Amino acid sequence: MPRRALARAVTALAAVLATVTGVLLVPTAAQAATVHYVALGDSYSSGVGAGPYDLSTCLRSQKSYAPLWAAANAVSSFAFPACGGAVTADVINKQVGSLSATTTLVTITIGGNDAGFADVITSCRFGSTATCTAAVDKAKSFATATLPGRLDATYAAIRDRAPNARLVVLGYPRLFETGSCGVLAMSSYKRTILNEAADVLATVTAARAAAAGATFADARPFFTGHGVCAAAPWIRDVSGVIEAYHPNADGYRYGYLPTLTAALR
Repeated sequence: MPRRALARAVTALAAVLATVTGVLLVPTAAQAATVHYVALGDSYSSGVGAGPYDLSTCLRSQKSYAPLWAAANAVSSFAFPACGGAVTADVINKQVGSLSATTTLVTITIGGNDAGFADVITSCRFGSTATCTAAVDKAKSFATATLPGRLDATYAAIRDRAPNARLVVLGYPRLFETGSCGVLAMSSYKRTILNEAADVLATVTAARAAAAGATFADARPFFTGHGVCAAAPWIRDVSGVIEAYHPNADGYRYGYLPTLTAALR
């Protein structure tokens, strides 16, 4: 080969090797990204219903969607202050302290307890149809008139403490299937209006999340066909006083975890 042609070939080979080496040495965006994840919220984030629980009074379970997602994605850090029974004021006063400017991902479920979730369920499970209807109507009125301001304040507090984080607001599932469910179950009418209340709460939460620049992750489609009264329920009935009407371990793994995963794509 002539000397000039050989020189050109060597130069070209060196350029190719440099390019390949660069590709190998420079990490991709996915490789370079670090995730500092904080999971805030109420019992639907802490994992009530999944068990077993930590030694705190918050009933945190490693089978909840948040630790499951953190483990599956090898996050750089994970904080889990979500607490069973939390209302919006608890998030602001007790949970956002876990956030910082280095936080890159925040998830939350909140608002159900503000709207009186436990009282509504109790009224419908053990009260008359009229009592149930009144409780549901009161909760829906609260959700549309008062809850938006509380959600706005909560999301603002999160943004203030974690200005660089992506905020994902997860909604609540419909709790019930409305078909035949045995003589001891709530009536189909009660189950229907409770599901309608869940829809109202989802609509309000989605709107406030959007106003805050957050991503709303709707859990309802992922739980379809697996509510109380389903052949394979992902929601507990009254099998446990504290755990009643919360997701079971399958609900967190196959309902909430895919809800979050889809929202982050």
